[in-house]
Amino acid sequence: MTTSVRGDSHIGRRQLLKIGLTGTALLASAGGIATLSGCAADRPAESFVQLRDSDLPLLRRLIPVVLDGSLPTTDQQQAIDTILQSIDSALNHMPPHMLKQFMQLFDLLASSITRGPTTGVWRSWDKADDQTVQAFLQRWENSSFDLFQQGYNALTKPILIAWYTAPQSWGSCGYPGPPAI
Repeated sequence: MTTSVRGDSHIGRRQLLKIGLTGTALLASAGGIATLSGCAADRPAESFVQLRDSDLPLLRRLIPVVLDGSLPTTDQQQAIDTILQSIDSALNHMPPHMLKQFMQLFDLLASSITRGPTTGVWRSWDKADDQTVQAFLQRWENSSFDLFQQGYNALTKPILIAWYTAPQSWGSCGYPGPPAI
């Protein structure tokens, strides 16, 4: 009994499984290569507990794109620094296994060997333009691979949470702040 319909636009269950396993193996090996190639410095960056120097260009590039139109035009760098400190604090309070997964994701995206094939961002993060970063985020968000979708969520949700829990963001979204007790 055949489980697939023959035609140009349909793939069989077996082929879908092969594609999924190949993609998973590619991402796992790319993460391993990134870790083994030495891009995973264990020391945190200055004034951070968990975030490393190699993580900061990625996050500094993602934050304005993820929060497009929400960051203040004045003191934008201060807002980005506040978000980075909040993300660092959240990472510091994660269980070790989750922290390890975040750091592996950052390693994958920081390495020039793995960044291009997995994201389409071939230049370093600090040289990538908004359109390239937005295209990468959209590809991962709409990917047929759950691993990319999970990576998208792991990158964007902490940024959104960090910004919208910061008191300096409340005015821009009409939130008056918590009631005085």
